[in-house]
Amino acid sequence: MDFALNELQEMLQTSARDFLNNEYPEKTLREMAQDEKGFTTELWRKMAGMNWMGLSIPEEYGGAGDFLDLMVVLEEMGRVGFIGPYFPTVVLGASAVIEAGNDEQKQRFLPDIAEGKLIMTMALNEPSARYTADAITVKAAPDNGDFLIDGTKLFVPDAHVSDYIICVARTKEAGNPRDGVTLFIVDINTSGIDIKPLNTLTGDKQCEVTFKNVRVPQDNILGDVDKGWPCVEKVLARAAIGICAEMVGGAQKVLEMTLDYARERTAFGHPIGAFQSIQHRCADMVIDIDGSRFVTYQAAWRLNEGLAAEREVAIAKSWVNQAFRRVVNSAHQVHGAIGFTEDHVLHFYTKRARAHEFSYGDVDYHLEKLVS
Repeated sequence: MDFALNELQEMLQTSARDFLNNEYPEKTLREMAQDEKGFTTELWRKMAGMNWMGLSIPEEYGGAGDFLDLMVVLEEMGRVGFIGPYFPTVVLGASAVIEAGNDEQKQRFLPDIAEGKLIMTMALNEPSARYTADAITVKAAPDNGDFLIDGTKLFVPDAHVSDYIICVARTKEAGNPRDGVTLFIVDINTSGIDIKPLNTLTGDKQCEVTFKNVRVPQDNILGDVDKGWPCVEKVLARAAIGICAEMVGGAQKVLEMTLDYARERTAFGHPIGAFQSIQHRCADMVIDIDGSRFVTYQAAWRLNEGLAAEREVAIAKSWVNQAFRRVVNSAHQVHGAIGFTEDHVLHFYTKRARAHEFSYGDVDYHLEKLVS
């Protein structure tokens, strides 16, 4: 299999890297980590102008490119530690609408997402923080043709700035927990929604969202009632590989920082990069990053082609979780004390490695899927 980018993807990668280097330097990363909103309207508008919001959305709904093109941009976002509602809108929200929405819903939401006019997220996790159907306990009960949602969702990305939340709720108790799960598109302005921002390790914006008798009309049911879990699984697969792409980009940036430091830092009259122990660590980082990129893009290609990819997704996420952690650990060993200070940017990537490791399935979760 040829893992090289085609000409258009290489152009997309170059333009994305140049754009993010200019528009999202280290100073902006630090500002967005502290900012309550987590992004600026101006930057969002510029990203929409580059057609990034439409990546992987079908052309008939205003989109452009495919999932592999989206992966290229996500990798570049990982390089700069990007914070903002891009991932929940394009990877979670748009994917769910594409997978489960009817044509009216696609016409209603996808063009606005592609144009950057709409921000969307998905409320999936609950206190158990498990990515399994039996973890869905938030209830949605029928009421005069509509549904009323009650319960609390945790770790909902960028809910505080979203226009719509796709809530995964239980509409029926069944012997098989995969049955009885339904997806609802909830307008953020609906009465009964309470959003509380959470403190996070990496500065990304996650929220606790409480639904109290939130009324959702029939038109906002995404897919078939009680049959929503297969759609959730497809979205989770794309999200897991999207996070892998961000981790690959972050690991690549960490390697570049480490190589630069090894060339500049001297000890005993020589750059520390001249010492074999440092060279071995850097070589191991390269091996981990290349392996991560290959397994990630293999899984992404299968998802893009509509092929079965459960095994490839599990392999990629379990491997990249561990590889990114090893890369940042080696980077800290090379940098020494400076790498542990708040003044140095390395700590952002270290924290992100830990946070992303548990996003959309940790190592044990995906290894269990491989043996089940």
